Amino acid sequence: MIGLVDYGMGNRRSVQKALEHVGARVTVSHDSTDLDRCAGLVVPGVGAFPLAMRNLRELGLVDLIRARAAAGTPLLGICLGMQLLFDASEELEPTEGLGLIGGEVTRLRAGDLRLPHIGWNDVSLERSSPLTTGLPRGGCPFYHVHSFAARPRDPQDVIGTTEYGERFATIVRRDRVFGVQFHPEKSSAHGLAMLAAFVGLCARCTGAAVAA
Repeated sequence: MIGLVDYGMGNRRSVQKALEHVGARVTVSHDSTDLDRCAGLVVPGVGAFPLAMRNLRELGLVDLIRARAAAGTPLLGICLGMQLLFDASEELEPTEGLGLIGGEVTRLRAGDLRLPHIGWNDVSLERSSPLTTGLPRGGCPFYHVHSFAARPRDPQDVIGTTEYGERFATIVRRDRVFGVQFHPEKSSAHGLAMLAAFVGLCARCTGAAVAA
């Protein structure tokens, strides 16, 4: 069972459908008891960082997410959900994040290019990870929608990068905590392959089948 964290922001339905398409059973919930029983957690997100963190705090989900990550539960943050994994963001106002990956989120240095960055961009894989199993070794395109970028403090946390005005981290990992700046649920076969890899990791970590 994969827990899709429902904190009132993000494209929860499309992420749920994509996870179910690759064989996962999914529970969409903001209830800590429900999410605590899941083999893995997915934190989606579209919108502003401060509101997202406020919603997570008000629902009592910040401590749950941190505790599950500390216990080794696989966790995947998507788009804004990836940015929430970091220490802090400068979006709108300085705001503390979940602190699961060291670094901060700042405005994308796009130069003369338009923001938000919307569209398909080639992602280069800097190193291997369970999340990228089955993807072309040279990288592949994924669909991005964002104006801010995460700046990991440790370069070893960077799994994949892409370029839009600057080269920035778009796949990150710290232990079993993963983040992707793009939308795998909107990224065709390669995005589904990535979600399938995450579901498989959850199954291996629990020693039980996650597939329906």
